[in-house]
Amino acid sequence: MATARAFAAQVLRGRWFMAYGSFLLLSTAGATYTFAIYSKDIKSTLGYTQEQLNTVGFFKDVGGNIGIHAGLIAELAPPWLVLAVGAAMSLGGYLMLYLSVTGRVSPAPPLWLVCLYIAVGANSQPFANTGALVTCVKNFPESRGVMLGLLKGFVGLSGAILTQLYLAFFGSGGGGGDSRPLILLVGWLPAAVYVAFLATIRVIRAPRSPVAARREYRAFCAFLYVSLALAAYLLVAIVLQKRFQFTRAEYAASAAVVFLMLLLPLGIVLREEAALFKSNITNAPAEEQAAETPALPAATAATKQQPPPAPGTASQRLLLSLRPPPRGEDYTILQALVSMDMLLLFTASLFGIGGMLTAIDNMGQIGESLGYPRRSAATFVSLVSIWNYLGRVAAGFASEALLSRHRLPRPLILAGVLLLSVLGHLLIAFGVPGSLYVASVVIGFCLGAANLLILASVSELFGLRYYSTMCNFCGTATPLGTYVLNVRVAGRMYDREAARQPGAVAALAGKGVTCIGVRCYRESFLVITAVTVAAAVVTLALACRTREFYAKFKAGTTCSSGEDK
Repeated sequence: MATARAFAAQVLRGRWFMAYGSFLLLSTAGATYTFAIYSKDIKSTLGYTQEQLNTVGFFKDVGGNIGIHAGLIAELAPPWLVLAVGAAMSLGGYLMLYLSVTGRVSPAPPLWLVCLYIAVGANSQPFANTGALVTCVKNFPESRGVMLGLLKGFVGLSGAILTQLYLAFFGSGGGGGDSRPLILLVGWLPAAVYVAFLATIRVIRAPRSPVAARREYRAFCAFLYVSLALAAYLLVAIVLQKRFQFTRAEYAASAAVVFLMLLLPLGIVLREEAALFKSNITNAPAEEQAAETPALPAATAATKQQPPPAPGTASQRLLLSLRPPPRGEDYTILQALVSMDMLLLFTASLFGIGGMLTAIDNMGQIGESLGYPRRSAATFVSLVSIWNYLGRVAAGFASEALLSRHRLPRPLILAGVLLLSVLGHLLIAFGVPGSLYVASVVIGFCLGAANLLILASVSELFGLRYYSTMCNFCGTATPLGTYVLNVRVAGRMYDREAARQPGAVAALAGKGVTCIGVRCYRESFLVITAVTVAAAVVTLALACRTREFYAKFKAGTTCSSGEDK
């Protein structure tokens, strides 16, 4: 019994259960991807024009991507406090949005207040990312690319997972009925999961034993295979739900399978902790000595990296503080913000990610304008979510392999991903029959891959000391891009085209503007295509600047080589 209790305590306190908790937490943290399902109900219930709806979507992106304050809190506070703040914001913001859309708040709130509600609710996502993702990167620093791919992959799957749970709770609502209960679901469910893992998500400073080093990559590959099976099941479920009319019981059965598959990684956790437990019993004295030995050189190295401030005037000291260290070492926040590398990554996020999010936010209205049935909105969201996951996982594992074997810079891979997303934008612009499903797949995959590659590049170029703040700074570019491309370009061009169509005067009187036809989004997505190509060119410039750094960079191990380590 004593051994069993010791093993249970090790599991609950170990790195692997912390990683599993992060996977579960982030599998509910992508509520922003479900906006296309319930956006039509926001528009019709509150009587918004398309530009006003896109303004709501822009503030959703503001909340979902601006997380500098979450990063700064994480620098000073433990992860549990970061997650607790995120839980409160998720519940409070989405609950008030739900009450507003269902008419339980009288009089109807003004546009600015609705924007505030959705921004607060969506801002829980950066807190979840910061609390879980940054903590995992610090706990598994040698496998950052693989870990980022898995974690961000579960964020990508979360849209499809939440959609399946919504259909199970509310039946065929996603097939064309009332989608407003989804707003409530994405408010309380993530908050409950955040609270459940408050004590689990934490930085674990235990030494990395030789056994852990040998098994680590094989464990990540096992997590990958389980997540791939989950993604495959969700894809099959989406196809069947698209082809057949499911009952609520069938939706519930589908959601139960998803829930059981989310529990499967727990078996991997138990396997890894059992191996460590056995090793600790047999080799505890040797491992303690090995853990203590490298601590002194690390402390000495840290001391050498922080020389005392040089004498001189205040301006000279300021210039010295802005002088960046070599790439890969720990930058200060100010050094990173003023560096050319960060500016190029920021620009790539601004136009590349901003264009893809504009497409995702408008999937419901794009499908409506091209004559797709309303039930297709849930299908589009699920396809984007699944392929978003595949993009993140593929970018994490494939870029790690290309970097370790061929020294291929991650920014170069990012440029290729941005160029691939151009295909999705062009399919939307020209409205090829049936192509919106393909566009959902392409844009979902590219969004996931691009997000992952940007985060990995930040960790490699600027170090991990202030990683939580730096990765959130790159995220601030995304809402700026969606404001320009979604609100000022797509929204205005949509309303302008709708005003030209028959019956527009009557529709405008009730603010129920609906545009039908390919022209509704053609011009706006041609603009998005052009700026995406420009973002790819900027990323190529970053790849040229960092090619020497990546030529000497030592990446982690791939699944195929993990057993040889």
